[in-house]
Amino acid sequence: MARSNTLKQGEGASYCVIAAPFGRLGISTELVDGSLMLSGIDYLPHDAKLSLPKNALAKEVAFQCTAYFKDPSWRFDLPIIKPSGTEHQKKVWACIQEIPVGKTKTYGEVAKKMKSGARAVGTACGANPYPLIAPCHRVVSAQGIGGFMKENSSGLYRQIKLWLLKHEGAL
Repeated sequence: MARSNTLKQGEGASYCVIAAPFGRLGISTELVDGSLMLSGIDYLPHDAKLSLPKNALAKEVAFQCTAYFKDPSWRFDLPIIKPSGTEHQKKVWACIQEIPVGKTKTYGEVAKKMKSGARAVGTACGANPYPLIAPCHRVVSAQGIGGFMKENSSGLYRQIKLWLLKHEGAL
């Protein structure tokens, strides 16, 4: 449960970078119609420069992410900007939020449920602006872990996906 979303004078759009067990997280917040909202989360490498949260919401996002890193069953409760994306992407992001901690679904299983194609589901997962909150890491290939965030090799994002799945007990 969010501890506070009280807007203080002078707060607005900001970007900060916090430590994560697998690297860094970039947190974007924006002022929308007088309310501070989460506008995105980025996975970043270990060498990304840390920067402190500058507003109450960014501090809350950092707090909740840290809570998730300690306990994978943590439930995020954050005000987010309605993500821009196609209707299909929005449906995929909503569908993957239903995958429980410690479980996975294949791209094909998600696609079948949505009457879509596995590649289209993968593309939508790669465009997800709120990883961790809409847990696209829980969507895997039928032949293994699959790619992650438009990356098919053994690079940074795939290593993050492996860490997240292990953390949640899905591997």
